[in-house]
Amino acid sequence: MPRTIEEQSVAELGGEASVLARQRRDHAEMDRLMDRYRSLPAGEDREGVLKDLVQLVFSHAFAEETVLWPAVRRSVPDGEELTSRVEEEHQEINDLVADIERLEPGSPEREEKVERAFALIRQDIRDEEDLLLPRLQEALDTDRLRKLGTAWETMRRTAPTHPHPVVPRRPPGNAVLGVPLSLYDRIRDVLGPILPSAVLKKVPAGLAGLAVSAAVFAVLRKRR
Repeated sequence: MPRTIEEQSVAELGGEASVLARQRRDHAEMDRLMDRYRSLPAGEDREGVLKDLVQLVFSHAFAEETVLWPAVRRSVPDGEELTSRVEEEHQEINDLVADIERLEPGSPEREEKVERAFALIRQDIRDEEDLLLPRLQEALDTDRLRKLGTAWETMRRTAPTHPHPVVPRRPPGNAVLGVPLSLYDRIRDVLGPILPSAVLKKVPAGLAGLAVSAAVFAVLRKRR
């Protein structure tokens, strides 16, 4: 049975540039942020930690779905089954965090959803590190793992940073919508929401990119 990547050295994972090492670093930061959130009282500091976690989780997952999981499906015999399981977890997290972002900070309903999201994130980490990524490690040599790591990191740095119900879990749909939604999210991270999430949820997937692009353009014009 393949070894979990949690127990391997960076050298065994293919070096710092390998997609396996990059994935594990992000997972460790997610764990740190979840623990930090739980340790803080309600307030701005706690909300800032949650914001950092959400941005990391969704950019990380988008890069997986756009770059990494297609590579798994091409290289691993049961890659379809493995990635489908993780994609279902991603969708559950997406739905929960979309609810969390609509609820009042500190409310019992919101905190219950935060805890459910944290549990799912930790389950997702274990499924990836214990099941999916070791299978990819068996299938690819070190050079390919490093090249995949570079592509994954490039996508992660330009990915959406919030949940979007209109975005499919697989290419090409997620990649087509990713550019305008990423721009929308990164302006939102600085200025606050441009469009209410309820509006985006009602927009058909094929038109969502146009709706977001129009909103971004309007905001940028106002700031001139």
